[in-house]
Amino acid sequence: MALSNTAVPKYYGQFREAVKQGLIPINEYIELEMHRIDDLIADPDVYYDPGPVEGWIEYCETELTLTDGSDVKMLDSFKLWGEQIFGWYEFEYRTVWRPYRHRRGGRYVTKRIKKRLINKQFLIVGRGAAKSLYDSFIHSYFNTVDTSTTHQITTAPTMKQAEEVIQPIRTAITRARGPFLKFLTEGSLQNTTGSRAKRMKLAATKKGIENFLTSSLIEVRPMSIDKLQGLRVKVATVDEWLSGELREDPIGAIEQGASKLDDYIIVATSSEGTVRNGCGDTIKMELLDILKGNYPNKHVSIWWYRLDSIDEVADPRTWLKANPNIGKTVTYDTYQRDVDKAENVPAARNDILAKRFGIPMEGYTYYFTYEETLPHLVQNYWQMPCALGADLSQGDDFCAFTFLFPLSNGSFGIKTRAYISSMTYDKLHTAMRNKYDEFISEGSLIVMDETVLDMMKVYEDLDNHISENEYDVCCFGYDPYNAKEFVTRWETENGPYGIEKVIQGAKTESVPLGELKKLAEKRMLIFDEELMMFAMGNCIVMEDTNGNRKLLKKRYEAKIDNVAAMMDAFVAFKLHREMFE
Repeated sequence: MALSNTAVPKYYGQFREAVKQGLIPINEYIELEMHRIDDLIADPDVYYDPGPVEGWIEYCETELTLTDGSDVKMLDSFKLWGEQIFGWYEFEYRTVWRPYRHRRGGRYVTKRIKKRLINKQFLIVGRGAAKSLYDSFIHSYFNTVDTSTTHQITTAPTMKQAEEVIQPIRTAITRARGPFLKFLTEGSLQNTTGSRAKRMKLAATKKGIENFLTSSLIEVRPMSIDKLQGLRVKVATVDEWLSGELREDPIGAIEQGASKLDDYIIVATSSEGTVRNGCGDTIKMELLDILKGNYPNKHVSIWWYRLDSIDEVADPRTWLKANPNIGKTVTYDTYQRDVDKAENVPAARNDILAKRFGIPMEGYTYYFTYEETLPHLVQNYWQMPCALGADLSQGDDFCAFTFLFPLSNGSFGIKTRAYISSMTYDKLHTAMRNKYDEFISEGSLIVMDETVLDMMKVYEDLDNHISENEYDVCCFGYDPYNAKEFVTRWETENGPYGIEKVIQGAKTESVPLGELKKLAEKRMLIFDEELMMFAMGNCIVMEDTNGNRKLLKKRYEAKIDNVAAMMDAFVAFKLHREMFE
């Protein structure tokens, strides 16, 4: 079949028919992507060519192997995804210089050039869908079939993780099961002075996968912006870009260099992550705009697999929404065991819901479960006695204060107040800034128009806030780091009694953390602010061999400062309980 601007792609047509018959359940985002593909079919300027698609499939099934060396039988999902990359084309007119054949000189002529339509493909799909193998198939095809000299890279949060993309290609080179790879691997790498015909044409070396016929290379790069910028890469794969704590966009950095070439391709594959409001969520917001048509971009392919609702986790019939390869690359039994684990091990619940079912949750092994972080109805603690906790350790970024109100039934009311500088706010990623805007609108976060926070201005604003609500602050607990100026003024204006220094560390934190956890389980921490929900949802607690616990504060962007301030207030309350009787 020749190029056609009306034809329905073969494998997409089969997939669409199966969806219509109810054989394959799909989520909202896959449905939106199907509408985008239908628009491409209807677009007279976009053409479908089945030749490259079938060529890619035949190459993979004839020449390549799985990681363990067994034969490849291309999955239907791989055919569907690959068809998006290799099947769609458009034509553009360019002015090029054409020299005369029999005399000097030449002239500019306008040529009609065929160009591959899709430059970026995003695959967000559950764990166990063989995403890395799909990346390997793309890399190997361009490295051997493409006769031009190409530079290809694969990157992941760790370089060992990125090696998983390279490993199946190494195995295929070793096995050389097809005639093409047999030809390319004939000879010896040690033959450097004899006939070139007797040298290996394709080999796995220290650099990566090298094709000596075309001088093409596939190499592993660290997921670092300064290591990815400025490269002229024809093919790049980014694996698990949602799983790490990205502070900068690696896909954007790769695209800046790759856009120097016409037919570059970037494939970004990942399962859903447990790190919220970072660079990954900002990219997902852009993808959602594309899917919904708010930002038309026909050069991007998006396959976003996930359950539509957390209620579907209990129904195995819906699991294909999160992973189209269940029953092929991963068993239903594996998924069922993870569902059972999520129900019985709360610490693993968030990770399983995100990684297996594509439901974005907060955290790895969080200290507080999702249910414990849900806010209560709006509360008012006007004129009530309280303990105040302060965590000023990020003085140039985030100053957190938590008011703890002991209630008659043993519960504790909680109100928060936090401060950041305008410079810090301006540097936030889009997703994180949207989150901070929620805190600002509810009044729990104050942005000070400064480059570095002035502790005296923070003190005055907090003092006005206490006066407006007429809180009766009976005691004050603080972390001494970066707190001298603030605490000195507090002591001068309120007297030294009731002020307690709470030094961070397992020795001081273990007991109050355990007691706060029990209160949270009983829903006896009564808070109504999104900021407190955010801070509790980000809490990770380190535990040593003796069971002593302390808050992990290394994750710079995941703010837990208000939980630390709550713990300081709780310690001060316990030491001055008589003041509340």
